[in-house]
Amino acid sequence: MNRNRIAFAASALCAGLSIAAIGIAQDGAGKGAPKTPPTGPIPRAADGKPKIEGVWQAGGVSLLGEKGNPPKVAPPTVNVVQPRREQISYTPAFDAKRKGLTSNDDPSLYCLLPGVPRITGQPNPFEIVQTPEKVYIIYEVFHAARIIPLNSDLKHPDDLTPTWMGDSVAKWDGDTLVVDVRGFNDKTWLAGTGSIHSEDLHVQERYTVHSDNTMTYEVMAEDPQAFTKPWYTGSILRRTAPHIRVEEYECIENNQDVQHMKAGSAR
Repeated sequence: MNRNRIAFAASALCAGLSIAAIGIAQDGAGKGAPKTPPTGPIPRAADGKPKIEGVWQAGGVSLLGEKGNPPKVAPPTVNVVQPRREQISYTPAFDAKRKGLTSNDDPSLYCLLPGVPRITGQPNPFEIVQTPEKVYIIYEVFHAARIIPLNSDLKHPDDLTPTWMGDSVAKWDGDTLVVDVRGFNDKTWLAGTGSIHSEDLHVQERYTVHSDNTMTYEVMAEDPQAFTKPWYTGSILRRTAPHIRVEEYECIENNQDVQHMKAGSAR
């Protein structure tokens, strides 16, 4: 079984049963404002900005290695603080709507794009390419890609069309890349089973690279229709081993038996 097949099976079967690396934490975890990331020497691009380009991953077979073998990427060696994580607090109307959903309703089970921020926690690598004008993120999973222009006021186009991945713009806040995302449709899930939202979803991501090939990924999401308050989540991303790269991914080929996948996710 190839790596893509393993990774898709893991994401499809686990999406409704557990939270991925960026999923909702247990009640009471991560309360309070995010702490200041550790400082120290970090790689920098030619324009002096932190060098965040490279292949990154939140988890999965290619990052952790096969069973019984040591991880291919060492754990963090600097004092990286885990990002703040909370449960999503839903309005009564959306809470009632989501309670009727099961893992069998997961849009990604049918090869539909996972959306932001969920795609970052998929067990597949993704590559960041940066220039002084734009940041590109190429995901192995579902062949997704984001082209993110840099502008200091985080201004989006006025005529946004709702999409699965939304419209992204970015700016640098010191050594942290801030990505603002709007213009979503209401068809994706944010993390675990039934984590729905409306088209008013607004996501802000913060990427802070560290000197040990790790990067803090922090997320703030707000949705006045669906949430009673902003939702915070995040993870620690790791730069993959040098031989890992973004490979071909075909959801249709790797997911020929949807009913079988449904049965597996229900166990």
